[in-house]
Amino acid sequence: MPLIADTGREAKAPKRDTTINVRLSVKTRDLIDTAADLSGKSRSEFILESARQQAIDVLLDQRLFSLEEAEYASFVQILDRAPEPPERLRALFNEKAPWER
Repeated sequence: MPLIADTGREAKAPKRDTTINVRLSVKTRDLIDTAADLSGKSRSEFILESARQQAIDVLLDQRLFSLEEAEYASFVQILDRAPEPPERLRALFNEKAPWER
């Protein structure tokens, strides 16, 4: 377990209070076991770490992206440029309110 800075005490591992059961082929299990062994991890540690990282990546793909400086400037310029209002919206704004008719 990792140590807490300068205290010499061991940090408590997060509580694991739920399970996930997965059915898979022997071939897939063997593949995972081989990769886990090469990583020096148990099957459970390897699966948990891999699934957690994949979940983080999926969530970040929805929120974070990077651009080169020129692409970013172009992107910001597009965001700052207000779109033209649709014709129906312009017509609505040009109508008198019902209480003004």
